[in-house]
Amino acid sequence: MTRFYGYKKNKIMLRWIRNTTAGFVGAIALNAIHEIIRKNVKNAPQINLLGAEAVNKTLSMAGAHPIQHPRDLYKITLETDIIANTAYYSIIGGKGKYIWPKAIIMGLSAGIGALKMPEPLGLDDTPVTHTNTTKALTVGYYLFGALVTAAMLKTILKP
Repeated sequence: MTRFYGYKKNKIMLRWIRNTTAGFVGAIALNAIHEIIRKNVKNAPQINLLGAEAVNKTLSMAGAHPIQHPRDLYKITLETDIIANTAYYSIIGGKGKYIWPKAIIMGLSAGIGALKMPEPLGLDDTPVTHTNTTKALTVGYYLFGALVTAAMLKTILKP
């Protein structure tokens, strides 16, 4: 019985590593496409500005001083974004079922959430809702990250 339990425990741990790795790759893909398009396309979403505002608002609510230096704020925003998106995208793998439908639903949900949640959270939604192009790209980024995660799970990280 102990052997079986150990096998099951190892299998769960390997699944967690697989899902987290795929989620990390999806999060990196999302941030890479955002940075490339942000620097080269007019009316591109500025998700980084929304994230920076969220970081500083959270710090202020916790009683800490907001981050003033733009480079430091950009770095911490990018780091928290990658961590949050890795955790979110890792859910796509779950137990390995319905990966593509979950990726599509979760990617669209995250993108729509990025458009709809800033205002109720007291954040300026302009960086992601400025134009219809901005809105479409915002949703597209999150969908892209989710689809990259699914592709990793289905091909490269296949059990």
